[in-house]
Amino acid sequence: MIDLEATPTSQISLLQSKSLTQLVQGEIERQILSGKLKAGERLNEVLLAQKLKVSRGPIREALRTLQEAGLVSFEKNRGTAVRVISPEEATDIYEVRASLESLACRRLAVRVTPPIVAELQGLTVEMETAVELHDVAAFHHLNIAFHERIMEHAGNRALAVTYRRLVGNLTLFRQRTLAIEGSLVESNQEHRAIVALLAAGEAGAAAALMQQHIEESSERTRLALKHPTTTEEESR
Repeated sequence: MIDLEATPTSQISLLQSKSLTQLVQGEIERQILSGKLKAGERLNEVLLAQKLKVSRGPIREALRTLQEAGLVSFEKNRGTAVRVISPEEATDIYEVRASLESLACRRLAVRVTPPIVAELQGLTVEMETAVELHDVAAFHHLNIAFHERIMEHAGNRALAVTYRRLVGNLTLFRQRTLAIEGSLVESNQEHRAIVALLAAGEAGAAAALMQQHIEESSERTRLALKHPTTTEEESR
């Protein structure tokens, strides 16, 4: 991540401050959300410090913040690990997520512009390509971007912050969910329909379809959890 040996002396004091902790936190979070660090995997402070070329202090602070964000958990006598979310928790999170994204669509439909529509349509085209290539990982990242952009363009910062925290806890499930046969195509068809309704300014219909889309994602998650071996292999 950051090679302190190659860093000018004048910058080391700055990098050793809170900003370094934030960089470390961002990198660990990226590895969790990308699936590089998997649910249940133990997080060894010494090994993380060696890999990121920092001291254990920033690692410890970063893990504490990630614990507060719900991405890692601490257990006595076992240490810190990437959080494992139960199916019941995932269902609860999806229920709240559906409401948040429905609200985002309702807000966006009354303020949408041609450039925003073009951006969202472009993401659905890229997802279609990922489907054709059977590239689940690419679809996964584009899917995250699609929903993130809707939330950003909705124009409510509190809504976006709450959404990101919530969705971060679901990300470890998502590739498994999307890997179910046929679900990539189905998911992107829903995306296209949502964009069409947003472009038409149909706030109520867009909100309702997004609600349905997330509820169906929740159902796909429940199915994915019943087929862990197949989906994990396909998600790689």
